Amino acid sequence: MSQWHTASEEELARNEQRSGWRTVRRVAPYMWPDDKPWVKYRVVFAMLALLASKLIAVGTPMLYKGAVDALAGEGVPPLALGAVGLTVAYGMARLMTNGFQQLRDAIFAKVAQRALRQLALETFEHIHRLSMRYHISRKTGGLSRIIERGVKGVEFLLRFLLFSIGPLLLELLMIGAVLFWLFDVWYLAVVAGTIAIYIWFTFKVTEWRVKLRRQMNDQDTDANQKAIDSLLNFETVKYFGAEKREAARYDSAMAGYEQAALKTSYSLAFLNFGQSFLITSGLVGVMVLAAMGVQNGTLTVGDFVMVNAYMIQITMPLNFLGTVYREIRQALVDMGEMFDLLEQPSEVSDKEKAPALDVKSGTIELDNVAFGYEAERQILNGVSLTVQGGQTVAIVGASGSGKSTIGRLLFRFYDVNSGALRIDGQDVRDVTQESLHDAIGVVPQDTVLFNDTIRYNIAYGRDNATQEEVIAAAKAAQIHDFISSLPEGYDTPVGERGLKLSGGEKQRVGIARTLLKNPPLLLLDEATSALDTETEQGIKEALARAGQGRTVITIAHRLSTIAEADRIVVLEKGQVIEEGTHQALLERQGRYAQLWARQQSDDEAAA
Repeated sequence: MSQWHTASEEELARNEQRSGWRTVRRVAPYMWPDDKPWVKYRVVFAMLALLASKLIAVGTPMLYKGAVDALAGEGVPPLALGAVGLTVAYGMARLMTNGFQQLRDAIFAKVAQRALRQLALETFEHIHRLSMRYHISRKTGGLSRIIERGVKGVEFLLRFLLFSIGPLLLELLMIGAVLFWLFDVWYLAVVAGTIAIYIWFTFKVTEWRVKLRRQMNDQDTDANQKAIDSLLNFETVKYFGAEKREAARYDSAMAGYEQAALKTSYSLAFLNFGQSFLITSGLVGVMVLAAMGVQNGTLTVGDFVMVNAYMIQITMPLNFLGTVYREIRQALVDMGEMFDLLEQPSEVSDKEKAPALDVKSGTIELDNVAFGYEAERQILNGVSLTVQGGQTVAIVGASGSGKSTIGRLLFRFYDVNSGALRIDGQDVRDVTQESLHDAIGVVPQDTVLFNDTIRYNIAYGRDNATQEEVIAAAKAAQIHDFISSLPEGYDTPVGERGLKLSGGEKQRVGIARTLLKNPPLLLLDEATSALDTETEQGIKEALARAGQGRTVITIAHRLSTIAEADRIVVLEKGQVIEEGTHQALLERQGRYAQLWARQQSDDEAAA
């Protein structure tokens, strides 16, 4: 059992290492892109500034030693400068060290910000390419937090991979060479031993802390998901008086985060103390050697001071190494999650060199279509249906019969399992999704609006739409008068998901948005379900006018809204069981007639 456990841990460590190298490989092109010479120039100049900074930093303690020896009357001052001159030179050297570091950061800032922006855009675009199935299964709050953490890690990783690990090694090598050259091998041995043990300790403890950090991230993501989910369902929470229940649910998630965060804090305290102990031991060891040299006359007081300066110079970046390594490992974990997301394949994708959809008459054909959201749950079972160009065809049936599924397949949120769905003879899988989406206007059952103004939400139907076009669409959807009556008119904010508007008002904004798009094919998915009878009649007239010259598929539950359709198709358990005009289906006395009679009876009872 323990062997299996050990093997599993080793495999996990190998996977983490592979994931880390994968992340580094993904980030590297942003630092050295073939098509952006200016990025390469900036990286090179930043590295030159870095090298200048390190060379000056390594030479600075020698000026300090010269000043001390001049004051103590020992040795020959370098550069024939007196104690005051050497002190001024020492100050200038420290200033130049910092100046070149700041210059390095300023030169590299544009490279880092470009990489951050480009990667954020790439991730955002990829998320929109992912299938409906993926978005239904993922929680938006967790998704946004993964992106946020991953993108924040980009700048850090770019900056510190270039400007911390490499420069630190360079500085340590240079100081080691100086100690060996000016003193003897024992100084180098103590320094090298201290650094080796320090790095080993730091890496070992940090690896342990990375696992704790991942647990904390998971708890953080879980708490964030619960918070966003609760806020998005604000009305539902209020309906059921569930505020305390939601608070307890959120607090439970935060309790898990608290425990993980405490473990992370305790492990950080242990790491910091261990690092301090090792560095202090090395510092004391070297200083004892130097003190002994001063006592026996082989070294000057300036040498003692210089050794101390070098050890402090080593201590600062080594302490920084601990922080940098921790942060790099954390950034690799955070970015690894984001790159997992970027490598998530898109279930629905365009074929290579797919042509754009060419809509002529607008004929829609379902040819023996079978589909299920899950393999064990089939929704459509061999549906064949043809909607001629310019026709209005209604699809009706009980809940779960597959009505809305046909709409999702037409828009290609999913691909059919078998059979084919064609528009003017072109299989929707063979054309670009962009052209397919441009050709279809959808008015869904529940119109979701952006947290912006009414104007923005209507104008979303077509990019660069003019104010006149927006008003014309609002008039066609019979909402212009309502908007004009508002104090802020078209500049009225609708609130998150459109909560400041009634169901009917939201629906009419959605209809106006689709009318502005002006597509050749129209899909109405329970488009009037949120409206009262009086408004419904007005919207029916607006939709009838909008449907003129277009192919319209209406998915309806309320049969009174589709009685005037050219053809009505009745679905039952994913199969077409009846089709014809409203009158013909009533005369047939089949399933449609039963649904009609039941709804008429319900309406009379309600009245």
